[in-house]
Amino acid sequence: MISKKYSLLAAFFCLTALYAVSQTNGSGDYNVSDSSVIPTKRMPQHTEFLNGTYDFPAKPRNQWEIGVKGGAFTVSGDVPAVFPTLGFGVHVRKAFGYVFSARLEYLNGTGKGLSWRYSENYAKNTAWRTAGYSAPVRQNNGQITSVQPGNPALEHVYYNYKTKVQDLSLQGIITLNNIRFHKAKTGFNLYAIVGIGGSIYDTKINALNGSAKYNFNSITQSNYPDRKDTRKALKSLMDNSYETPAESEGERRPKLFGDTFKPSGTAGIGMAFKLSNRINLAIEDRFTVVKTDLLDGQRWQEHAWGDAVLTPDYDSYNYATIGLNFNIGAKSVQPLWWQNPLDYAYSEIRNPRLMKLPKPVLPDGDGDGVTDQFDLEQTPKGCPVDSHGVSKDTDGDGVPDCKDKELITPTYCQPVDADGVGKCPCPDGKCFEGLVKETKQGCDEKLGPLPSVSFSKGSNTLSSDAKAVLAVVGAKLRNSPECKVVVIGYGASTKKEQQLSWDHVNKVITYLVESEGVSQDRLIFKFGEDGPNDTVDLRGAAEGESGPNTVAPPHPNLRKK
Repeated sequence: MISKKYSLLAAFFCLTALYAVSQTNGSGDYNVSDSSVIPTKRMPQHTEFLNGTYDFPAKPRNQWEIGVKGGAFTVSGDVPAVFPTLGFGVHVRKAFGYVFSARLEYLNGTGKGLSWRYSENYAKNTAWRTAGYSAPVRQNNGQITSVQPGNPALEHVYYNYKTKVQDLSLQGIITLNNIRFHKAKTGFNLYAIVGIGGSIYDTKINALNGSAKYNFNSITQSNYPDRKDTRKALKSLMDNSYETPAESEGERRPKLFGDTFKPSGTAGIGMAFKLSNRINLAIEDRFTVVKTDLLDGQRWQEHAWGDAVLTPDYDSYNYATIGLNFNIGAKSVQPLWWQNPLDYAYSEIRNPRLMKLPKPVLPDGDGDGVTDQFDLEQTPKGCPVDSHGVSKDTDGDGVPDCKDKELITPTYCQPVDADGVGKCPCPDGKCFEGLVKETKQGCDEKLGPLPSVSFSKGSNTLSSDAKAVLAVVGAKLRNSPECKVVVIGYGASTKKEQQLSWDHVNKVITYLVESEGVSQDRLIFKFGEDGPNDTVDLRGAAEGESGPNTVAPPHPNLRKK
């Protein structure tokens, strides 16, 4: 029947696992461009990586692991172990890479043992002799030569022990399966354990019932031939006191907290099952070797009576556990042994974000700068071509420019020879004398009709339309620098109209000079002509026409502001 403590332990693990599953919130993936999980000392590498000047992303800050565990603790020695006995432990673990991590672990375990075979060869075991048991002295042939005084009867004992062990070890953990080529993540983690540490132990034997010795002679193999029956009879005979200190290393070995201290070496294997991004369930089996033969209280391994050579063999202990591990840490990713380092490489190959791709090199057989798939002509080296890879022929005489000794051959001089040189019927142009009539154009013809500028009634402000009209006039004047323009304002019936006419003309001339860059000496000022007072006309000046470009206002006191 399973004991209450085992039932409580199983219930605790089950409840914690159910809680962990309910708290699962995502895959725990991280983005390599996320600067919040990069430590300060690795930020220069992270910056270079994002800028494309370094190929490898910086290692992210990852969480620590804290674990609690419990399970079976078993001593392997000269005395057969009794199952089950319990142990518990705690650890803290930190990753140094995706494969290797380090763990500091504390173990507290209790091991028990009980032999189903009796022994008479315990003369060298000081614990049984201290408890009052007398062992016969034997020769190599197995014959009894004497028994100890006061106890002439032949006594035998059943070796037993209870050992309390504590150890602290620093372990290297090697993850075996997180580098995956065909799957991004796994909820299962397999790892190997190797480490060194120190162990302290205290071993006692159950030799007395109160102050009296046990009568082990009453239990013989003839009465109890089966080992199970033998152990059952021994448990009925013996109490659970374990009162007698077992043989120890004495004062020759260092002590810690009053117990014997020994260095130890550890190896093991474990597997973890992810319950959430913060919690996982781990099953481990750990084997520890301690350089002592007294974990079970029995130094000498017994041999047949015919062989009196007694040799020690070193004891060890095994620790098989089930436990819960918790990931702790803010602004950090999961422990690296849960991450697949190939995630980034595969995602970048499939969907490049930070990868620098080389520029494509397209074939260009003739080296003219136009790739073969678009090139319509294989041209000689050095010949300029158009966008289709065809040799340029500026004058269209059929000879490409790279071979044409007369780059521009007039049409009337074509056809040309092989060097692109034509034969012109009138090389100096004298043959055309008298056939071309020269004509002179005035500014009114060169400039063409010029638009009028309109003002609002009673206003002297240029509207946006009026400014656009004057921009056209300014462009025409810049294209015909030899021409002048007459600016004409209207209004002659009253002094007020005459002054407003002057204001309009002055406004137009000022705008052309200051905004359109027209020289003022190319503008002729005329105002007060008969006509509508809100219009200013512009026309090209006739040949020889002149006039002032500035005129004093006729009635300045009536000037319209």
